[in-house]
Amino acid sequence: MPVDANNVLTKAFDFAVRVVKLYQYLTKQKKEYVLSKQLLRSGTSIGANINEAQAGQSKADFVAKMCIASKESRESRYWLALLCSTGYLDINRPQVLSLVNQNDELIKILTAIVKTSQSKIKHSKLNT
Repeated sequence: MPVDANNVLTKAFDFAVRVVKLYQYLTKQKKEYVLSKQLLRSGTSIGANINEAQAGQSKADFVAKMCIASKESRESRYWLALLCSTGYLDINRPQVLSLVNQNDELIKILTAIVKTSQSKIKHSKLNT
């Protein structure tokens, strides 16, 4: 397991907490239930998949779960963009921009972990 896995798990958990709070805001203040629910599902799934990856049965299982976490993070970026484009969120507000940036950071970290892990698996197969 890469050293970054615990760090990214903490970052994903922090992101999930913010997503839950945003969901609460959107449903109570904006009466928006559909898009925010999608964001809630994808945004909280990131950390869950990273956590599962850490208990992976093999290196391939680890990579598969981290790939899912990466996909969920990208899906979260989509829902955040859609919420901004439809006026439910204002990208110019510091809290929203911070959340988008936090998600982009997760995407970059997860992409790097997946690529590094895949490369190590490929390299170990060549040496056997």
